[in-house]
Amino acid sequence: MKRFAFALATAAATALAFPAFAGPQFIDDTGFAVSGYDVVAYRDLPQVKVGEAQPEGIKGNTAFTSEYNGATFAFANAENRDKFQANPAFYAPQYDGHCAYGVSRGGKVPGNPNLWRIVDDKLFLNITPNVVMFWEEDIPGNIDLAQNNWPGIEADTASTNPIPNFESAAPVK
Repeated sequence: MKRFAFALATAAATALAFPAFAGPQFIDDTGFAVSGYDVVAYRDLPQVKVGEAQPEGIKGNTAFTSEYNGATFAFANAENRDKFQANPAFYAPQYDGHCAYGVSRGGKVPGNPNLWRIVDDKLFLNITPNVVMFWEEDIPGNIDLAQNNWPGIEADTASTNPIPNFESAAPVK
């Protein structure tokens, strides 16, 4: 009986040591995660103060891609692709590329690659400039709400809605 209890405890500890596989990634009509934008490049862009528009994301290139979470990510160069491959969970957007404010409200809607913010070393996307205003009213509170909601919706089907007022010309060829 002690061996069974030990084996069960070991299996449980091992399962907890590895992150659970994420839900389905948001992919728009480009066929790429984050609309073909380079998720590593956000780390090199200047992040502006809350209330100001962030710089646009950097378009990826079809020559530099990597698979993660059932989706293809594109990168501007081989160096960024290699950084991503070394630690994809660090660079991939939170909530499988869905809008962070939408998740804080309990749903999955698309994330716009040009409406981004890095908070506590994590990349968050939002859907529209108006939603960004709501998100930025209480970023820590909205992250807490989203973190609480995410386990209940993570396995749900990825959003198939288009990103409002956005067309991606990424990735480039």
